Amino acid sequence: MTQTVETTPVFIERQSLGRGQPLRPDEPQTLPELFLRATAKEERADALSYKRDGRWHHISSGKMLERIGHIALGFYSLGLRKGDRVAILATNSPEWTLTDAACQFLGVLDVPIYPTLAESSVRYTLDDSGARALVLEGRAAYERVAATISNFRTIKHLVFFDSSDIVGAMSLADLEVGGKKLESEKPELLGSLSSAVTGDDIATIIYTSGTTGEPKGVMLTHTNIISNVFDAGEKYSFSGKDVSLSVLPLCHVFERTGMYLYILNGMAVNYAESIEQVPENLQEVRPTIFIGVPRIFEKVYARARLKAARSSRTRELVFDWAIQIARRYATQIERNIPIPRLLSLKHSIADLLVYRKLREFFGGLLRACITGGAALSDDIYLIFTGAGITIYQGYGLSETSPVISSNNPLDHRLGTVGKPIRNVQVRIAADGEIEAKGPGVMMGYYNKAEATNEAFTEDGWFRTGDIGKLDKDGFLKITDRKKELFKTSGGKYVAPSRIEQMILASRFVSQVVLIGDGRKFPAALIVPNFEMLRSYARHKGLEIKTPKEFCENQRIIDLIERQIAGLTGELSGYEKVKRFVLLKKELTVEGGELTPTLKVRRRVVNEKYKSVIDKMYDDAERGKVRMAVMESE
Repeated sequence: MTQTVETTPVFIERQSLGRGQPLRPDEPQTLPELFLRATAKEERADALSYKRDGRWHHISSGKMLERIGHIALGFYSLGLRKGDRVAILATNSPEWTLTDAACQFLGVLDVPIYPTLAESSVRYTLDDSGARALVLEGRAAYERVAATISNFRTIKHLVFFDSSDIVGAMSLADLEVGGKKLESEKPELLGSLSSAVTGDDIATIIYTSGTTGEPKGVMLTHTNIISNVFDAGEKYSFSGKDVSLSVLPLCHVFERTGMYLYILNGMAVNYAESIEQVPENLQEVRPTIFIGVPRIFEKVYARARLKAARSSRTRELVFDWAIQIARRYATQIERNIPIPRLLSLKHSIADLLVYRKLREFFGGLLRACITGGAALSDDIYLIFTGAGITIYQGYGLSETSPVISSNNPLDHRLGTVGKPIRNVQVRIAADGEIEAKGPGVMMGYYNKAEATNEAFTEDGWFRTGDIGKLDKDGFLKITDRKKELFKTSGGKYVAPSRIEQMILASRFVSQVVLIGDGRKFPAALIVPNFEMLRSYARHKGLEIKTPKEFCENQRIIDLIERQIAGLTGELSGYEKVKRFVLLKKELTVEGGELTPTLKVRRRVVNEKYKSVIDKMYDDAERGKVRMAVMESE
């Protein structure tokens, strides 16, 4: 069936693959059906929970559905109709979920915008999508983009989650009042509007973060999303007894699909107050299911290790011993090898001393962590698994709604991103690129016919842009991003992600970016873990305090050099890092070096640090032996 939407600009048409084999005979076909099916079950008093003014508030499943209807009819009363676009610029909250669902009931396409995006990116998204309404979290969000909004004639309505004194704007509460009034006048209207939505209708346009160029609007249908909710969750035993904490941005399809999965299964959904408050919220909520990107788990481990190092030398040694036991214990499990009695005893002791505290950080009740969005290192996986925190790594893209493959309680393998989920097929092209086909694959890129055509093979398979391989049992392993592979001047191809993961295993390294395209050898930009270096300096009696001093100190430079050499010894000569630069400031979303999902924007990093990189290679040419220089800005 071909999807065509009567609107300007025109959508790119592509043949829909359909839902595939449903998991259940009564499976909903659209997101409105999903919400209706979920709320038709037993009433849940704490369906959506949020913390404000120091205490937790709850929205029941019945109230959730009621408010969704009022928001949808409120939009309708403003003149919005099926096929129109509504942009949402806000952090996670119940209002975000309610507004998103309301758009789906109305047949309106929502366009999520990351609150951290630069104003130029916000402008591009609004312009390209042709949004008729913009929903904002509050005045702070408005002031960031006020100049941009004033220049758009397509935006007819501004809606704030909270109250607003902006001329011409309205609050979400006001919108709901209008929707409630319309409902009293036309009680059958909402049902007829939601019934008109089909699986082949576009539900959302999600703009990619643009690591290599101009953002593209990914068009996902109701079928795309619904299929992923069911098929990705097939081998997990989710139930209404589960409790979740929403941490990742709902602007990202990974968290959003997770949210639909939570609601479908009747879970208690809790919204983290902010990234800074996540540790406190974890203790309060005590989730059983947690979705996070690898960076979260890396930071939790680094924090625990730092705490041990700051306590005493003895506690640091105990912590390191326990981590070593965790790795060995998890490796035995992964290889299906019986645990030796002595190792089991050591593991029990380590559990009392270290692992229990690590589990308590997450609230103590976790039964599954699900991660994606970037590569999870084998080392972090083994550490957490050995400590009794199960992490299931998956793989996918915005263009695939997002899950292509996933480890799960029934099928999991170290070093892989699992097997393709049901109804999804994966093949490896001649050049190693992973290609996928299934009901979750997007309809195309909004307003970009050429880019859409380039994204698919002649026989209809989606080109992921990732390099990988399938093992004999069907598990998928990612080796690198195709566009991130670089070639040295000697003609050798280098895959940076793999080498970066090796270096990140050092407790003294916080971030690393490999460079070397067209150069004689690979080099690295490294942000040290300054807190861990401070602990190291105290033990060694070194008087070093500031990031600048650490980056200039030859003993610290020598330490990082030894760490790199020890962790990358298995690499071929042409892959080894010959020079590195220590950066005194972290790469951040706000600085433009990271995408909102914490992926490195390599082009931006190369441009921003060009002078430093050029100097490093020039020094190497002149035979200077110093391995690092400090970032000059």
